[in-house]
Amino acid sequence: MAKTTFADLFESEAVILADGGMGTMLMAAGLQPGDSPELWNVEHADEVRSIHRGYLAAGAQIILTNTFGGNQRRLMHRQLERRAVELNQAAAVLARAEVDALDRRVVVGGSIGPTGVLMAPLGDLTYDEAAGIFEEQAGALVAGGVDVLWVETMSDLQELRAAVEGCRKVAADFPIVATMTFDSHGHTSMGVAPEAAVEAFGTMELLAFGGNCGNGPEEIEGVIESMHTLAPEAVLIAKSNAGLPKMVDGQQVYDATPEVMAEHARRVRDLGARIIGACCGSTPAHIQAMGQALKG
Repeated sequence: MAKTTFADLFESEAVILADGGMGTMLMAAGLQPGDSPELWNVEHADEVRSIHRGYLAAGAQIILTNTFGGNQRRLMHRQLERRAVELNQAAAVLARAEVDALDRRVVVGGSIGPTGVLMAPLGDLTYDEAAGIFEEQAGALVAGGVDVLWVETMSDLQELRAAVEGCRKVAADFPIVATMTFDSHGHTSMGVAPEAAVEAFGTMELLAFGGNCGNGPEEIEGVIESMHTLAPEAVLIAKSNAGLPKMVDGQQVYDATPEVMAEHARRVRDLGARIIGACCGSTPAHIQAMGQALKG
């Protein structure tokens, strides 16, 4: 089958099912606290590919690369900053191989998460430095074969803008989407409300935008409702955590079952979301249940 573009999905599907948590599945496969998820792209490639296959088998039409923390600044915490290009490109190649083996419309999103440090003047990371860091990551993802650059879990509008600018420097017309996480009383941790996010997103010429991660389905539903009211024609993304985490027998477990997330998928669709998936705590079982619910 010919390679599917992001635009192809929009033309063929009213609602698009995205994948679920990568970190959750990596931990289930043996990733230990303090280990680098991105290093698994070269040291445990078969495990990463297996996770992608699980989400594809569950019906996901968009899968994200294992590169959420793959920017140079974040990799610095594990002395892997010089391997940023290698690890991101390897991740894209793994996801691309799984998608290319299918005979249906699926695209690969190149996951780009925050640097994990504060931007100046609150921190030491300047805008230009951040844009350069994201440009390096985006370039490696594009070289590896992603279909869309997927900026996610941002809290700071300045860092969001730097990420999008970095992506644009790689390829001015390449598809880009972005999401922020509204985990602090309906705002991001840096005080950004959904209304301010919509205003900022609207200046960036994104194909889609929305919210992800956070404190569970109810929070994301409120975010999507607000965004849809302000931008009714926008393609909105909803990727909620599977509820809230709690410790069970020494393990972090999220409390939203596949059935709960299936009901959430219907609600958030009705509130205006068009790309629906899940984030932390979710598994292929959650995505399969959500996909089935969206068909109803």
